[in-house]
Parts: sequence; C-alpha cells; structure tokens
Amino acid sequence: MREAASCRFPLLVFGCMAKQSLSVNVPAPRSPTRERLWRYGPLVLWLAVIFFASSSEFSAENTSQIVRPFLLWLFPHLSESQLATAHFLTRKAGHFSEYAVLALLARRAFITSPATVIHRRWFQLALLLIVTYALLDEFHQSFVPTRTASIYDSLIDIAGGLTVLLFFRLRGGRVTQQVSEE
Repeated sequence: MREAASCRFPLLVFGCMAKQSLSVNVPAPRSPTRERLWRYGPLVLWLAVIFFASSSEFSAENTSQIVRPFLLWLFPHLSESQLATAHFLTRKAGHFSEYAVLALLARRAFITSPATVIHRRWFQLALLLIVTYALLDEFHQSFVPTRTASIYDSLIDIAGGLTVLLFFRLRGGRVTQQVSEE
C-alpha cells in the first residue's frame, strides 16, 4: 500500500512506471502455429510473388513499358539494339535475384526449424525447393500465351538461389572454424 502511495509523488512516478513496465515488456511465448507462420510465411509469400511474376503481367512486352523509359532516362543516347540488350539483361537479372531472395528465405525458414532433420539438411532442402520451383515456374509459363518457357531461365533461377546458398554454407563454415580456433 505504501509503495502504491509513493508512486503518486511526481519524482517517483518514473520509478513506478519502470517497475510496471518490466512485467509488461516480457514477450509472451509464441504458439506453435505462430512460430510456423513466422518461419514459413515469408517463404510462402515469396513463392506467390514468383508465381505472379510468371504471369502475363510480367511478360517482356509489359516490362519493356517500364524498363525502356527508365533506361532512356538514364542513357538517352542508347540505340534500339542496346535497349533490347539492356532489357534482356534486366529480365535475366530479375530471374537471378528473385531466386536469390527465395534461397535467403528458404534458408531462414529451414535453419530455424525445430525439426532436427530440416535444420541439419537446410542446404539440401533449400536447393531442392529452388530447383523444383524454378522448373515448375517455367512449366507454368509454357501455358501463359505472352510468356515463353526456357530451360535457360530455370538455370539462371537455380544459379541465383545456389549462389546465396553457397555463400551461407561457406560463410557458416568459416564462422564455425573461427569459433573452434579461439
């Protein structure tokens, strides 16, 4: 009772607030469903983004309406063949980067998994996901009239994902070696 009364004084208000906030700031444990959603939600959302990018909205004709004016703004003296090449390379960089992000999110999901098999085999599972989704992505594009399916695009996709996976695999090995040496 005396402590509650002392909190009324202006000089002690902040001390009382600090005591009260300690109990409020402790995060409640997450439910298994929330944990799974936090772990796999971004990965599934990115898979949906890739699926949408395989639609006609991201065909070469549609992306050229954005990329071409931007390139001409940056480089006003580009010829038509240079614009076509830059547009082609921009699209291929998009393939590479969208699967690099997929690899990043897959690693994040798998490495934080409480399942030992998933946690230990994160590299293999992430690579399997990337390869499978890259092939299915191109297969999906074969049914979209304004898109063309290409095994070369799948290889670019896989290269983007594999680059990120190898980066983390090699970086993880160095971190482990440095810790064990100390």
